[in-house]
Amino acid sequence: QVQLVESGGGLVQAGGSLRLSCTASGSTRNIYSMGWYRQAPGKQRELVVSLSRDGVTNYADSVKGRFTISRDNAKNTVYLQMNSLKPEDSAVYYCYLRRYIYTYWGQGTQVTVSS
Repeated sequence: QVQLVESGGGLVQAGGSLRLSCTASGSTRNIYSMGWYRQAPGKQRELVVSLSRDGVTNYADSVKGRFTISRDNAKNTVYLQMNSLKPEDSAVYYCYLRRYIYTYWGQGTQVTVSS
């Protein structure tokens, strides 16, 4: 089993920055990828960014150039640095971890960007 704990969400004005963190515990060997999804009210959950175990990233077009994912392997933690935030970035952000055929999710953290 894997547990994911997220932190770092909050309220920020447009143009501001936030950094999300996601720490994994439990069975954290053989991780295929980690990353972030988000879900706004009335919308489907969408991929924000993924980071493979080989370091390959895949960003949604809407966040390219503004968001950056990084990881600290020693801490089993991934970070999402979000800059130049826009109101349309407002959503609940979910960390995920993919290991073998399983996908684990964090509890979600709210990000609200005011105009």
